[in-house]
Amino acid sequence: MESMILIVLMLVFMYFFLIRPENKRKKSEQTMRDSLTVGDNITTIGGITGTICAVKENTVVIESGADRVRIEFLKSAISSKIDPEADKKQAK
Repeated sequence: MESMILIVLMLVFMYFFLIRPENKRKKSEQTMRDSLTVGDNITTIGGITGTICAVKENTVVIESGADRVRIEFLKSAISSKIDPEADKKQAK
């Protein structure tokens, strides 16, 4: 009986400390990717930064670099949205 309680407690522990936080993180990333709009500054999972110039169903086109090179990425390759106001606050 005690071993059954330990197994149940271990499963509950795994759910609250491993599975649930991962699901929350995935949900917040998907929300961020769904809210991308033209003009947003983003960073890809490969480290490329740029400004979104077109948004399609599953892809985004970004402009990157001084030559304004346009590259098309899957939305799943976007790792974060850069907030220019937050950068200004950190510089102070």
